[in-house]
Amino acid sequence: MILSAGEALIDMLPRTSPAGEPCFAPYAGGAVMNTAIALGRLGAKSSFLTGLSTDLMGDVLRQTLQASHVNLDFAVVSDRPTTLAFVKLTNGSASYFFYDENTAGRMMTLEEMPALPDTIGAYFTGGIWLAVEPCGTALEAMLLREAGTRVAMIDPNVRPSFVRDRAAYTARIDRMISASDIVKVSDEDAEWLYGTVEPLAILAKGPKVVLMTEGAKGATAYTARGKVSVASPKIVVADTVGAGDTFNAGFLAALDRSGLLTKAAVASLSEDALRDALSLGTRAAAITCSRPGANPPWANEV
Repeated sequence: MILSAGEALIDMLPRTSPAGEPCFAPYAGGAVMNTAIALGRLGAKSSFLTGLSTDLMGDVLRQTLQASHVNLDFAVVSDRPTTLAFVKLTNGSASYFFYDENTAGRMMTLEEMPALPDTIGAYFTGGIWLAVEPCGTALEAMLLREAGTRVAMIDPNVRPSFVRDRAAYTARIDRMISASDIVKVSDEDAEWLYGTVEPLAILAKGPKVVLMTEGAKGATAYTARGKVSVASPKIVVADTVGAGDTFNAGFLAALDRSGLLTKAAVASLSEDALRDALSLGTRAAAITCSRPGANPPWANEV
């Protein structure tokens, strides 16, 4: 089983009402939740650790996750409100404005985090809750605790508007990258974090695989033995919401299908294995980009 840990929220996406007025429509989302959903839809055994509210929007999240075969046994449930993210689209690219104070996920602490069974072979985390407290400290501590016994992957998925203390945030990301087996960054993430898009500098921090995505250009996997690249399929883009999250799921699901989602296997992945995983990730992400909102594909669509 693959456990994703991080934010679940409601994306308020821009729409136009029948009267022609601008409005927002609620969709279940959040970077890490999108990855958990995409894993479930791609046929992997997917579980999700998040702060889940008992409010109306929490019910929407719960129903959406369960409809995509995501296990919620590890969710931290409370009566605090659900996080909202209002989305602005500019030429198909999304920017986000968050309402996250005192929410069910934001207020998660390490003491509330469950012990994880041996059936969980991989731990994935990242997203906006790494930038805020107390959940950022809890999620970092969870990754550091789990990375010794199961495959750990992080996608920082940087949202600059959410970062209040850049130095502290970057230091946290560095610690988590150093403990992880797989790191995924977009070219924009790498530029913001380190002022460079040089992936070998990230590889030198300790991970076994660094994945760099460059939107329509495709994705590249870097290891100590070299690099492997794949191009993105050509599509008509509706928007990019959830694209990187779906890529993460595709990469992990491909390794899982091949029996390679172990620490030893990830440390020595062949070029063919990396190419197959990159291919599923980019194909799945392209389908997500071809339709509005974060709507990852099912296995029979890829």
